[in-house]
Amino acid sequence: MSQREKDQYQALKDAKMDTLAIRAGHTRSAEGEHSEAIYPTSSFVFESSEHAAARFSGDDEGNVYSRYTNPTVRTFEERLAALEGAEAGVATASGMAAILSTCMALLKAGDHVVCSRNVFGTTTNLFLKYFGKFGLEVTFVDLTNLDEWKNAVRDNTRLFFCETPSNPIGEVANLKVLSTIAKSCGSLLVVDNCFCTPALQRPLDFGADLVIHSATKYLDGQGRCMGGCVVGRHEHISEIVGFLRTCGPTMSPFNAWVFLKGLETLRLRMDAHSENALAMATWLENQGSIEKVYYSGLDSHPGKALASVQQRAFGGVLSFCVKGDRAAAWRFIDATRICSLTANLGDVKTTIVHPATTTHGRLSDEQRAEAKITDNLIRLAVGLEDLSDLQTDMIRGMEAM
Repeated sequence: MSQREKDQYQALKDAKMDTLAIRAGHTRSAEGEHSEAIYPTSSFVFESSEHAAARFSGDDEGNVYSRYTNPTVRTFEERLAALEGAEAGVATASGMAAILSTCMALLKAGDHVVCSRNVFGTTTNLFLKYFGKFGLEVTFVDLTNLDEWKNAVRDNTRLFFCETPSNPIGEVANLKVLSTIAKSCGSLLVVDNCFCTPALQRPLDFGADLVIHSATKYLDGQGRCMGGCVVGRHEHISEIVGFLRTCGPTMSPFNAWVFLKGLETLRLRMDAHSENALAMATWLENQGSIEKVYYSGLDSHPGKALASVQQRAFGGVLSFCVKGDRAAAWRFIDATRICSLTANLGDVKTTIVHPATTTHGRLSDEQRAEAKITDNLIRLAVGLEDLSDLQTDMIRGMEAM
């Protein structure tokens, strides 16, 4: 690293988010490239057997194998950690791989997890169906009922897990209070920050220990690649890195490079998503065919005051209930022509989906009812198209009901 690069690295320690999103973590190769390089290699060459031994023992911190470390992936990890205000980060093959790796690295058979009911359906399935096989105990609680969190604590509780805002109805967790409860029983608070990203919310600032991302969503922003990441303190991240190196659900260099490009425009996109989503939610509330709208930026949302403290804006995802049953919801969705009918979110393209039969379709009827996922609920991840065109598409849906 040249002296100029060392000086630049030092200057970034005091830089603001927009600068970090573009500059953090980038160390140029001998070629002096301006844009971050992609290192599509499975392994790295050593100068001698002694050099190889030093790399494998950890005496030399250079690269060994791309399942262990890769320069492009490392740049993404460092940049996202900087944006979240974390000491370190580790990238994974997907958002679910990030949750899997965190729990496998930090928990053991017989440990107990307290998890909010309102999480992504696959997260619920992971805790119940797969972790349950290995003796991990899980209690699900209402995200906003702090007494339920307190009462769920056992002697073997080791981890609290939540999404805020939650998927799909946008409930908001009180992170400071949850952090206090978790610390009082020796547990870690892990927060899925997928809906907000660090552009809108930094859970570590409110006492969370680890933050999880599905980079597939807003960090990419254009629906191109799969990936995930966990950020937090060195002591926890190093344990997760050990699991990744052994078990292999790591991020590819190309995907890391795509996510780096996504981070460069993250705040601008999240501001635009939030502006469009708030306008859409406000408009939908005034439509006669709509029974209820869930969006934390609305005055009608019980979590607005808390979200206003924890978040800089309210994000791009909203949900709403149509007046009718599942058939009415399906007719609404099928009549749209601009929205993409897909289960992904976080894209510049608006996406629409029926959670009860897709993202949360593997839950039991009882589990969906507890999470307030009704048959007439539709999730809309508002993109960056012209708002009037999107509203026209919603009118198509309402007219088809």
